Amino acid sequence: MSEPDDLQLVNECLNGNTQAFEAIVDRYQEPIFNAALRMVDDYDDAQDIAQLVFVKAFEKLNKFNPKYKFFSWIYRMVINESINFLSQRKQHEDLNVNLVAKERTPDQQFENLELSAKIQTALMALNIEYRAVVILKHFEGFSYKEIGYILDTPEKTVKSRLFTARQQLREVLVKQGVESE
Repeated sequence: MSEPDDLQLVNECLNGNTQAFEAIVDRYQEPIFNAALRMVDDYDDAQDIAQLVFVKAFEKLNKFNPKYKFFSWIYRMVINESINFLSQRKQHEDLNVNLVAKERTPDQQFENLELSAKIQTALMALNIEYRAVVILKHFEGFSYKEIGYILDTPEKTVKSRLFTARQQLREVLVKQGVESE
């Protein structure tokens, strides 16, 4: 028997099956945590944000619009909560290069450690609006339309921010001695 899809789990949860929400948490806890970690640069804060996102998702599950993907809906929450957290914290520190997302293989970690550290440092130097579009597009692989939905921003604005973010990243990386190919 195949695993239930997100919409089926949402419907089961809305009908009182709390185990269905546990399945949602199991399915999405790693990508939600990783997104928060990339945004806020602190393991404990990312855990808190991820937990808050799941609590809010559970509370607002009846407001989920099934015409959209559930993952886009919950991902929008983690980006918004991360932005709210950063706005309250008002600090943008360099990303700790010792924190590595679980999705990278050990070979990739060692082969690209220096470049990865420079990219992460450059990413953390970006304004939060630019950082968010870069993470959503290049780290998570969302389409422009999905990013627009997640950030509640017109698709044209997403494209413009991504263009500007790439230029700013390039400038920071050149200053760090990274040459473009």
